Amino acid sequence: MGIIIILKLITALGIFNVWILRFRKMTEYRGGNSKNLKEEFEIYGLKLWSMYLIGTIKISVSILFIISFFIKDVYNLDELISLYGSAIMSLIMFGAILMHIKTKDPIKKSIPAITMLTIYSIIFFHYI
Repeated sequence: MGIIIILKLITALGIFNVWILRFRKMTEYRGGNSKNLKEEFEIYGLKLWSMYLIGTIKISVSILFIISFFIKDVYNLDELISLYGSAIMSLIMFGAILMHIKTKDPIKKSIPAITMLTIYSIIFFHYI
């Protein structure tokens, strides 16, 4: 299994974990003193609809990453999914880091976003 496939799998499982399994749970990485994702977005000053939009994008890209493992066609759809998906997710992770800075969170709370940004950047640069 190639390193890019492993990285795509790690990111997809990580997103599923945070946005599905831990959506309503407290973790030490949530912004401010939030106890769940809804509170975290409120602390960042973001509207509720933005949480659902970002969550939908993250889960959709993660599903597409998994699907891309099985797509090998003449249109290089797997590469397009990986390139554009990683670009979108990199922007979202950069935004997450900015939100942690905005709320003056300790660096520890930004580590997951920094890690994911790094992985998505590796995936992105692999496909350009």
